[in-house]
Parts: sequence; C-alpha cells; structure tokens
Amino acid sequence: MTAPLLLADVPWLLYRSFFALPKSIVDAEGVPVNALLGTVNALLALVDVRAPTQPPRGVVACLGAEEAEYRVALYPPYHAHREPMPAELAAQWQKAPTLLAGLGWTVTGSENLEADDVMFSHARTEEERGGRALLLTGDRDLFGAVTDRVAVVELRKGSEQTEIGPEQVRERYGVEPSQVPDFIALRGDPSDGLPGAPGIGAKTAAELLRAHGSLGDLLLAAGASAGGGGAGAAVRATTVMRPRVAATLREHAGLLLAFKEIATLQRIEVDSPPDRTTDFAGGALLARELGMRRLSERLEKLATA
Repeated sequence: MTAPLLLADVPWLLYRSFFALPKSIVDAEGVPVNALLGTVNALLALVDVRAPTQPPRGVVACLGAEEAEYRVALYPPYHAHREPMPAELAAQWQKAPTLLAGLGWTVTGSENLEADDVMFSHARTEEERGGRALLLTGDRDLFGAVTDRVAVVELRKGSEQTEIGPEQVRERYGVEPSQVPDFIALRGDPSDGLPGAPGIGAKTAAELLRAHGSLGDLLLAAGASAGGGGAGAAVRATTVMRPRVAATLREHAGLLLAFKEIATLQRIEVDSPPDRTTDFAGGALLARELGMRRLSERLEKLATA
C-alpha cells in the first residue's frame, strides 16, 4: 500500500496543546513552550508509531489565516465568539514554523485562507497523483475531504490512533463525506460560530439530506426559491419534510446557503511535496536552541535508534 502523506492542522495542534498541557512546561528562560511541545509530540506519535509498518512519505505542516475574510463577509459572527490569542501562545506560534521545518517537515500555508483549506488542497493533489493522505485535525469540516484515499486520523490516549474513512463518516454523521458542508449548514458548528437551522439537530439534518441529496434540493423541496429567499414552488412532502421543518428552511434559506459556502473547503494551487524522512537530529539541535531540553533528548534518541 502506498505510504500516506501526513497533513497537519498546525493551528489546531497549537491551540489544543496550549490549553491541554501545563504552562509550567517552559524553556531555559522560563517562557512557556507547552504548545510547541504538544504539537511536535502529536506528530511524532504518528511518525514514530507508524514507522515499524508504514511511515508517512512526508509531513506537511499546514498554516493559514485565523479566519478567511470571505467567510466573515458571508456571516460576520463567524469565529467572533473566539477569545483573542493569548500572548503566551502567540509567542510560540511565531516559533512553530522554524521548529517544524527543522524536523525536515514541509511548512506551508495561506495568508487569505485557513489551514483547513490548505490541507484540503494538498489532500486532493495527493489523491490526483495516485497517493494517499492522512489529515491530523480536530476540525470536522475536513470530514468533507474524506475519500477512499483520504482519511482523518484521530489521536487517542497513549499511542492509539483511529482513521476516519468514508464508512466512519457515514456512521458518525449519517451522510456521505460530500454532504458534510450541507450537514454542517443545517446542524450548525459551534466551534465556528455557525448556529445552523433553528430546531434542526444532527439526526434530522442527516434524514433530510438522505431524502433530498443536497441543501439546494432540500430548500427547493421545502418551497424556498432558487435564490434562497421567499416562497417558491409548493412543498413536496416527505416523511421528514414536516410543515414546521419546511417553514424553518424557507425562513432561513439564504443564511443556510451562506453557512454551506462557509463550510465548503476551498482549493488553492499547491505543489506536491517530495518524499522526506523526519530529520530527528536536526530537530534535536533546533529544540535545544529553543531551550526545549527534554524534546531535544527525545529527538536525539530517535536519531540514533
């Protein structure tokens, strides 16, 4: 089987590590390095654990804007509920690209789009060249990128990991990966500040999409106009298109279409990275320069293993 390309959601890893690990993890100057340590360790868990059987052909550390401007323009509350980045995290954020590149990993990003979009773009490029991709992220938007050659990898306690393929997306959401943006639009996404359709939860959203295919067709079935506003054709009743549901969809049609556009990952032009093994020795030197003694020692051991 083809070795996968590992694509990492660096913003998510940094935030996750910063709030999960104690601030007492500091460098020689007493400055917190918990976000950096957690990010590197999460990636090493995949690189190191997979190594005996099938190491990734390379690691791509993906960065991006905090939020894409076009998404905020579509729905101003998008990401508005999030607190400003803590200064202690911002300082580590600035150091992350150098540390990750020092490990021999490809660092890439976008100034206008988000890390999710960068990961999606690399995944599709890898798929088109006949390869496989693993997406390390906690953002469920990327379930929409899943195919037979692209999976989301979840880290569990210890060294456990689970790959989320098309079957697992269907089990979790009740829809196909290609319907994930439609599903998010209906159900909402609290992490992004998207409320979804009032009164429509995950179960109903999945039922509606299984019955009607897409959000656009669903809105037409509910009697909304093609542009997403006002009344259109008569409601085509189904077992899940109850009067209250149809009324909700008609009332919020325009907003739901905006939510789908926000949840739809954008593709940009990216280059396929070369096969590169992790440079444990180079990473050890850089970690030591950053005052991360324990990480440096771990990398030195991996370099001589």
